[in-house]
Amino acid sequence: MANLKVTLVKSTIGAVPKHKRTVEALGLKKLNKTVELPDNAATRGMIKQVEYLVKVEEA
Repeated sequence: MANLKVTLVKSTIGAVPKHKRTVEALGLKKLNKTVELPDNAATRGMIKQVEYLVKVEEA
């Protein structure tokens, strides 16, 4: 199964509180930090919600 590299590129300060929690649930805590996540529907949905804060690459 493929993985996705997700990087937080914009601060969550001023973001919708639900989006802040989504970013934290993805495992991102600091700017420019990257995590590898499985490429499934749940992960894609979370990324879609906060796509203005993150950068996604196929791993």
